[in-house]
Amino acid sequence: MANKEQFIQHLAEGQVYKNDYIILGTGILDGSPVSGAQIKVPLKTLNRHGLIAGATGTGKTKTLQVIAEQLSLKGVPSVLMDLKGDLSGLAMPGEASDFIRKRSETIGVDYDPQGLPVELMTLSDEKGVRLRATVSEFGPVLISQILELNDTQRGVVALIFRYCDLHHMPLVDLKDFKRVLQFVIKEGKSEIEKEFGQVSSASVNTIMRKIIELEQQGADRFFGELSFDVDDFVRTKDGKGVISIIRLTDIQNKPKLFSTFMLSLLSEIYETFPEQGDAKQPKLCLFIDEAHLVFSNASKDLLEKIEAIVKLIRSKGVGVYFCTQTPTDVPDSVLGQLGLKVQHALRAFTAKDRKAITKTAENYPDSPFYSTSEVLTSMGIGEALITALNEKGIPTPLAHTLVRAPITRMDILTDGEIDQVVRASSLVPKYNQDLDHDSAFEILERKMNQIQEAQEKAKLPGPAPRTSSRTPKEESLLEELSKNTMVRQMGRTLFRELARGILGSFSSSKRR
Repeated sequence: MANKEQFIQHLAEGQVYKNDYIILGTGILDGSPVSGAQIKVPLKTLNRHGLIAGATGTGKTKTLQVIAEQLSLKGVPSVLMDLKGDLSGLAMPGEASDFIRKRSETIGVDYDPQGLPVELMTLSDEKGVRLRATVSEFGPVLISQILELNDTQRGVVALIFRYCDLHHMPLVDLKDFKRVLQFVIKEGKSEIEKEFGQVSSASVNTIMRKIIELEQQGADRFFGELSFDVDDFVRTKDGKGVISIIRLTDIQNKPKLFSTFMLSLLSEIYETFPEQGDAKQPKLCLFIDEAHLVFSNASKDLLEKIEAIVKLIRSKGVGVYFCTQTPTDVPDSVLGQLGLKVQHALRAFTAKDRKAITKTAENYPDSPFYSTSEVLTSMGIGEALITALNEKGIPTPLAHTLVRAPITRMDILTDGEIDQVVRASSLVPKYNQDLDHDSAFEILERKMNQIQEAQEKAKLPGPAPRTSSRTPKEESLLEELSKNTMVRQMGRTLFRELARGILGSFSSSKRR
């Protein structure tokens, strides 16, 4: 049996902090919690991202809740993407049962049940602050990656954005985007050809089908006005960080919408927030529950974009935390960027499960006190293996940890309580109104009506329909010429693309 004093000393060597920190629990040795072996994570390193993993029912969502609570108490706001609807209880105090008080005494922390400042948000028609963004803010690069377009189709999208910029036609929602696509190959075909060259109808039709596919996942409700200002995520109330809970229970089966929103949020935060440098605590932390939905359905381009953001966004004082079942759900390129790792129990029911456990164990530092693969399958609910970064950026010793209990409610809010939180919100009146300002759709409709009225007034017939007598070989040649035209056009619009920012979307200064 290992010596407790040696165990405490082993953990303490990596956890001597000059600045503030949060306490996640206490170390466990030989199956028993050890008093005086608190597991601490410095606030200074919480912008280095993290992972919360574990099998269903092992307590990873409650660990996420604990971290968000402790951040709020330290004045750090957070954003929680809640796909299961488990996190709304953060707004109400927990219950101080004898079991929870005894657990807190063992860990060496006070148990002070309290509700925390919470803002409920939604992408759909659920109760809460409506989150929206405009198509223009996404920009042609990000829109093309989300729609998974090829190079020729991306050229058409770049043309669309360029045309709308030149003619002052805002692309607000998907209705605007589709109307401009129709204009390009119908009413405005001759105008477009004079300015940009021929545009392939086949490419436009493919883009249109991709947009319809995105609409079927509910994106038509997401794109629009008023665009959400990410600075509204960074708020405090009575010295506590506001916890913004984005309720996503109705889009679990819409992974493209989920990844679209997540990527746009990270892009906007990166472009909007100033460089923070080496601060004593993060400016904001984002928690992405069920993170496998992001990675399992993302294209190669989207994965590369996520990886780039994770690498760069920490300099803005933002930490990103992925909550999923196994570390293998997260690409290695992203996993290698994560500083805090909280691993709850895994279950070995099959040979595949045992291989996954062996691979998972390799992601954690070796410990003289544990066999990591054995601990992974023997931990109880509310226990986890934890390693973090100390203030010098060095990984702390791996610790089998008894995680502290949440101070807020571990159950969800009632409908009446949700209504109460929504009524108290200062953001609901700001964002929960449907705006339909003049944009590309309305401008083009008026333009077409004016042309039609002028033709009728002058009694001029409309243009005769064109007939084609081209051979299939000639049609193929024209298609190839169209592709070359698009490539040249993408070069002509390169400066505009760079102006939209490294991540392919407008900065907040371009907002309407």
